Amino acid sequence: MADIEHAFPLFPLDLVALPSEVVPLHIFEERYIVMIEQCLANDSEFGIIWRSEEGLRDIGCACTVAEVLERAADGRLNILTRGSRVLRVIEQQNDLPYPAGVIEFLDDHDEAVDSDALAAAHAAYAALVFQATEREPDPGDLSTTSSYEMAATVDFGLEAKQGLLDLRSENARLILVARLLLAATKRLDFVERAQVRAKSNGKVRFG
Repeated sequence: MADIEHAFPLFPLDLVALPSEVVPLHIFEERYIVMIEQCLANDSEFGIIWRSEEGLRDIGCACTVAEVLERAADGRLNILTRGSRVLRVIEQQNDLPYPAGVIEFLDDHDEAVDSDALAAAHAAYAALVFQATEREPDPGDLSTTSSYEMAATVDFGLEAKQGLLDLRSENARLILVARLLLAATKRLDFVERAQVRAKSNGKVRFG
């Protein structure tokens, strides 16, 4: 049976949040101040939904307030939120002081994790981390890192992140994450080589 909640607070934003991702937010509109204060009082979640050019997406991410960084005299808040679980908006509600809706939480398909897909994603992630930081991830930590946890640390772009949210298979996400990580590594390598060439002769040569 689906886990359905009514009057669930929703925050339409120009961003996509993933489970485990830490997202800083500046809350300044009165309706969202009310929403976040209620979440803090009840220790409850709210949903971040991507407000894309095509409209508000149905699939989003529930988040909790991990920390209040600053609270201004006029009520504005700077907070850190953390993605918790995937949700789908069934129906929007307009009878509350803030945007809300009837939502259901979405589970993944019941499947065994593909060891090859997992190893490929972990290898691609380790390569990107090393390329960017010259540090290798701890093998023990990496062995338990999920597709969402890897993706949460890399800026893949909104469409790619939404694509991960839409998938109900960890194996499918691992395959997609591996492709995105390999592409990011190639782009980073190109930027580094371009910078070296630019320093050497003032020009960047393509090809």
